[in-house]
Amino acid sequence: MPARVGLIFFLLAGSVAANAQSGGDALGWNDEPPAIMRWLDEGYAAEYRGARTLAEQRYCAAAREGSLEGQYRLGRLLLLGGAQSDHVAATTLLALAARLGHEKARVLLAGQAPGDQLPDCLRPGEPPAPAVQSTVVSAEEVERYVAGLAPWQRRQARLIERLAPRFEVDPRLALAIVRAESNFDPLALSPRNAQGLMQLIPETAERYGVRDVWNAEQNARGGLAHLRWLLQRFEGDVALVSAAYNAGEGAVKRSGGVPPFAETREYVRRVLAFYRARHHVAPGAQAFAKRR
Repeated sequence: MPARVGLIFFLLAGSVAANAQSGGDALGWNDEPPAIMRWLDEGYAAEYRGARTLAEQRYCAAAREGSLEGQYRLGRLLLLGGAQSDHVAATTLLALAARLGHEKARVLLAGQAPGDQLPDCLRPGEPPAPAVQSTVVSAEEVERYVAGLAPWQRRQARLIERLAPRFEVDPRLALAIVRAESNFDPLALSPRNAQGLMQLIPETAERYGVRDVWNAEQNARGGLAHLRWLLQRFEGDVALVSAAYNAGEGAVKRSGGVPPFAETREYVRRVLAFYRARHHVAPGAQAFAKRR
């Protein structure tokens, strides 16, 4: 076992033991639906008693539904595997989670090059297709989610809820996009210079007349206008709209559907897992390809 991996194994083993006493890792991630929380808790319990395969299965189930914590825990577990394929998959997952704001994933990934290969359990086919088999989240569930946010996040969420209907955008979809983009941080800045609440790049901000991207309401209006345009462009196909918001409408057009980028696939999973739309990518993608 390489020295660096051995050191990581030692540190993470200590972390698991400490969390068993403090409840930190098992109980500290509350921004998830109950079913995903159950998978995370079962995975944690399996990991602690040495049932690695079961832990991977539970973390993978959470990751498939767009859980950042599931991605992080599965990546962390695979990092201990020792095999090169596991290491590549681990750094891929950790990089995806870190990019979407998971601090522990960012720390664990520090100094390592991100991979470009998802683990087998997240690749049912080539390329993997997002799939969420449940009804659209109810207004009551959205209200419980928003009410549970930190006050500064809740303020931005209420802004999105107020503005979205004016742009004929479902507030639930708008919240899912903002959650995935900035986690309701109006001062968020990405390495690609995407800025503010809805992570507008300068070209998009200019396109929709946003003069101050750091003004939360201006940013939200620009992002919602773009989201409305994408909904019209892709005829309400939420998966394609989400993919286009992340990777650009050109990438969706060239791919004839959700582009085969690991980051975009996971982004779409995360949006759909929150929005929970009953949606199948392939028919929409095929229809879109035929029209073009």
